[in-house]
Amino acid sequence: MKLVIHGKNIEITDGIREYVHQKIEKAASHFQNLTNEVDVHLSVARNPRNNTKQSAEVTIYANGSVIRAEESSENLYASIDLVADKIARQLRKYKERRQDKKTNAQVTIEGVVQPEVVTDLIGDRTPELPSEVVRTKYFSMPPMTVDEALEQLQLVGHDFYMFHNSETDEINVIYERNHGGYGVIHPRNNNGHTNGKNGKATSNNIVMPEKSQHKS
Repeated sequence: MKLVIHGKNIEITDGIREYVHQKIEKAASHFQNLTNEVDVHLSVARNPRNNTKQSAEVTIYANGSVIRAEESSENLYASIDLVADKIARQLRKYKERRQDKKTNAQVTIEGVVQPEVVTDLIGDRTPELPSEVVRTKYFSMPPMTVDEALEQLQLVGHDFYMFHNSETDEINVIYERNHGGYGVIHPRNNNGHTNGKNGKATSNNIVMPEKSQHKS
């Protein structure tokens, strides 16, 4: 398992590095066959009035899926402990979902061609970003259904998730609504064959079972 540690406003000492390896490797020890790479971001907020200023964020790349957890506290080592526990729960949930899919699958695998996952999304182009952007991320975007995108949203712990819709061949965004449930944003085509108005993106709401509306 490849583990990479990044620091912001903090020096990654040997003691911190050893502690991260100990905690995160222990959290992922039962999921070695699922885990390809682990990125750990440690940061300290510069605002002295912020009590929860020391954060630990873990992102795990597992067989095409992304599992993410983040925790903050007044102590960096406590934040590492908290995020290790949280990522272990996320991995357990991910493994259970994979097992459920295998158990309930009724699909014949013979003759199925897996789509090629493109890892280089920008090629030799130079990204042009506004000066206010402080962080850039690139990730593969294999085609998936809305249900699969919802699973990814719940695994990464964000409020939204961008994905390549396999049914429409569009780039969509699924997001968590403030009043419960989820919504999907679709691009408006130039031919006007969508429900959007004034050239804006369209949005469909998805009402999920109550247990699916709560974050872990």
